[in-house]
Amino acid sequence: MHKTTMTLTALILLSSMHMLGCAGSSSPQPVAKTVPQQAEWGIYELELSTQDVRLVYSTPYEIQSSALRLNKAGDKLIFAQKIEGSSDNNFEICSIDVDGSNLRRLTENSFWDLYPAWSPDGTKIAFLSKRDHDLDIYLMDKNGDNVQKLYDSGDNDADIDWAGNSLVFTSQFAIWRMKEDGTQPIRITNPPSRGEWGQANLPKGDYDPRLSYDGNRIVFERLEDTTLSNGGYNLFVVNLDGTGETRLTDNNYAQGLANWSHSGERIVYVVAAIGGVGKYDMYMINSDGNDNHNITPYYFPADFLCHSPVFSKGDARIFFIGQWWQ
Repeated sequence: MHKTTMTLTALILLSSMHMLGCAGSSSPQPVAKTVPQQAEWGIYELELSTQDVRLVYSTPYEIQSSALRLNKAGDKLIFAQKIEGSSDNNFEICSIDVDGSNLRRLTENSFWDLYPAWSPDGTKIAFLSKRDHDLDIYLMDKNGDNVQKLYDSGDNDADIDWAGNSLVFTSQFAIWRMKEDGTQPIRITNPPSRGEWGQANLPKGDYDPRLSYDGNRIVFERLEDTTLSNGGYNLFVVNLDGTGETRLTDNNYAQGLANWSHSGERIVYVVAAIGGVGKYDMYMINSDGNDNHNITPYYFPADFLCHSPVFSKGDARIFFIGQWWQ
């Protein structure tokens, strides 16, 4: 994978500091920023104002790169990680405090458990599990107790999120919503040529819906171009009732896994590839589609990949999954 490691502005600043040093300046030079590294996978925190990054949690075992979630109180993260093995069935749901303490394994079984999502009040966790012939939506208490199946469409159900009294999810290459008790499922998007395969690893369709914190809007990515193996995706926003669908991007990057700011004004997401070139950078865009820009710090090395960014409470920081590419 390749990543832009330094912006032009950063190069100019470094060049200026070097020239000042050669001129005999006695001013102390700034300490170079680095990304903390322990094991291959980790959860990190990025301070947006200073561009400082902190390591919250590190592990040699794979963390599912598509779902890191923060509870409404802003003090606890949930995610899926492989434990005691390398197959999909070794993925378990885990939680950890944002300061890196109280790591807890919430599921312990031989099934594929993934993609956790908090209930709005933080007392429940919805997640995906392949316990029958396909992925279905399950529910458990925040400590892992009282696991029950919430919804099964008869097909793979994926990419869940929860806000207000609704859950949204992907099924049959479109976005659906249902009541938080698993009733009244209804399809709310109908992407052109959904289910049509090309060279990408998924067919054309809509994926990874995320609800705004007020539960009224959904951001998702639509796979529109399947001529590249990475796929050409664009971001869209739609109202919970399916009205007001609006395009946010029109560049066909391999991009998505978007999350809302608590204010509802901004969206953070990942650009995994542009054309055939891997990036795994974090981007931010206003919810009206303006001011789309890369927020990945210039000092992040090329072999450090960013996944699944999510805003902190107060929107001043970003939590994300980091992977050291080997």
